[in-house]
Amino acid sequence: MKPTSITNHNARQFPLVEYQYHTATLGTLTGGHVKTPKSLRDISRDYFDTEANHDFLSDAAVFVTLIGAALVPIVSSAFAVLQLCRALPLF
Repeated sequence: MKPTSITNHNARQFPLVEYQYHTATLGTLTGGHVKTPKSLRDISRDYFDTEANHDFLSDAAVFVTLIGAALVPIVSSAFAVLQLCRALPLF
């Protein structure tokens, strides 16, 4: 039987705390379904071994297209700056 404390039942109080509670640790588990978790490196290695090889060519084509689309305005602006420098008089 748990000990009871003498308190005023009408007063506001904090919830009672169970002091005999003990948490379970992994060392005490004996079930057969406990596995060690995979690390992030193992998860990414599994992904790159199976999934990434299938999509490499399409990803490379999209990457080259994006780089080409980004280079067109850069080259055009560099050409415009060069034309501006030629048009300005030198001091």
